[in-house]
Amino acid sequence: MAENDAEQNAGGGLIKKLLIFGGGGLLMIVIGLGAGYFIFGSSQPDPSEQIEEIIERKMQEREAAEAEADNATAMAKQTKDTPADEVFETIYHEFPGTFTTNLNGSRKMLQVGVGLSTQYDDTVMMNVESHQLALRSVILGAISDFSEDDVKGAEGRLRLANALRDVINTKLEALENFGGIEEVHFTSFVLQ
Repeated sequence: MAENDAEQNAGGGLIKKLLIFGGGGLLMIVIGLGAGYFIFGSSQPDPSEQIEEIIERKMQEREAAEAEADNATAMAKQTKDTPADEVFETIYHEFPGTFTTNLNGSRKMLQVGVGLSTQYDDTVMMNVESHQLALRSVILGAISDFSEDDVKGAEGRLRLANALRDVINTKLEALENFGGIEEVHFTSFVLQ
């Protein structure tokens, strides 16, 4: 019987040791979780929320400073109202390359770069682009009708520009039933 008691004490001691170590380990886990919750789970604000609050405060301060600056400049500066005239957009087109032709009754040649402008819609410039070949022909013909004396000076260039505008509009009216070119501009003008 003594052997039986010794075996029971040895077996019971093993169970007691397992319960103590298991319970102690479980107790340590619970204590660790509790301490972690106490330290990290308390009602501390989220760092991202703090950053957002700082950003909002800085933006409000900047807006307030800008409003004060605007009020200060508004007091110091006064502006005039712009006239309410209706203004149309001007569309430009430049012919690629230059036009070179002999002048009437002269051995000299005139080389010009030509640009067009209109305040009508894009249809006018699309017509110009689609009929470039025909327009180049009438432009060269009109330039060759001018003499050396006709193109000298600002007035001569203006007369040449008006003549080119008229022949271009005439040709576009014949081809598309509408001209629409309002001005001819010289992007280059060489008399040689």
